[in-house]
Amino acid sequence: MRARSVVTGIGVVAPNGADLEDYWAATLSGRSGIAPMTRPAASSYPLRLAGEVPAFAAEDHVPGRIAVQTDRWTHLGLAASAMALADADADPAAFPEYDMAVVTASSSGGTEFGQREIQKLWSRGPRSVGAYQSIAWFYAASTGQTSIRYGMRGPCRVLATEQTGGIEALAEARRILRGGARLVLAGGTDASLCPYGIVAQFTNGQISRATVPEQAYLPFDRRADGYVPGEGGAMMVLEDLDEARRRGVTDVYGEIVGYGATFDPPPDSRRPPNLRRAIQVAFDDAGLTAGDIDVVFADAHGTPSADRLEAETLVSLFGERSVPVTAPKTMTGRLYAGGAALDVATALLSLRDQTIPPTVGIHRPAFASALDLVVDQARPATLRTALVVARGHGGFNAALIVRLILD
Repeated sequence: MRARSVVTGIGVVAPNGADLEDYWAATLSGRSGIAPMTRPAASSYPLRLAGEVPAFAAEDHVPGRIAVQTDRWTHLGLAASAMALADADADPAAFPEYDMAVVTASSSGGTEFGQREIQKLWSRGPRSVGAYQSIAWFYAASTGQTSIRYGMRGPCRVLATEQTGGIEALAEARRILRGGARLVLAGGTDASLCPYGIVAQFTNGQISRATVPEQAYLPFDRRADGYVPGEGGAMMVLEDLDEARRRGVTDVYGEIVGYGATFDPPPDSRRPPNLRRAIQVAFDDAGLTAGDIDVVFADAHGTPSADRLEAETLVSLFGERSVPVTAPKTMTGRLYAGGAALDVATALLSLRDQTIPPTVGIHRPAFASALDLVVDQARPATLRTALVVARGHGGFNAALIVRLILD
């Protein structure tokens, strides 16, 4: 029999919560982490608002020797990984080293560390560039540092698919468990709010230029004009259900039962995007239909054309207003490699507590007749199965279905 991949531990580092339960309490109450940027030199750039992780000190989570060798993005990933392992009550020393694996998502790599080293190169010459530039900037740095820290020597991988990366990492973790691993640490974080990172992100032309947090990131709203970038994300411990029970785990967050991914054709090809097919593939993988889904965690891009495509896709699959839809990322911003991982963590918390978190700031809904969008306040509901949808810049589409364990 194939392994049943369940999530036994979750670690979160987000703009509106420094750990799992702080994040969840803030999300249920509608408290946003989007605020004016505080990073140095931010006032010189067109981006005024972001979802920054507040008061995060690397030395509180990462050994000093490692902290100076790695980027903030990796610091956040190591912090979330430690939280996930503690939440799962999983001691890596109790597992054979080749039975544990690490899979992370990466979008931009270590841009803040990289910027510092590039500045040294330009101003002082090549001999001033540190040796750790080659690894701190590298997109696989978080996977590598996590593997080293915990002695996880099984299959270790990184997925670089922008906003869909967290789903891809979890799907890869499921494949690794089916291959015989006992524990996989998987998910994604991001931190690219330095000037270099901001300039790179603005090239897509899709970031909101709003200056008021409450009006900045408004997916599925008539006022939508782009999204707000953020940092942070989530890491999760995945295990086979039977293996987890053998080591004494009595409560799991849920099972990954379905996954699908597609890639859009070139914009000038006149062929339709493939988001609907990605969701249908996830349904087929899970052996479920649209009628089995109790809540949808939307990608919620925040630009009118992308929001319309997603709304039309959901209506084509579910019908009008037939399933609750939510986008709690309106309280964090889009976290790139950390975004889908945080959405999956949020969906699992929703299943645990039988509550759908709200989408905040939506006062002029653009698709009110089409989407049953959960706004302003959390909604109690009977939940067993959740669908998480993600789209990444460049044409990536992914869908993941998670379900409560009832047997």
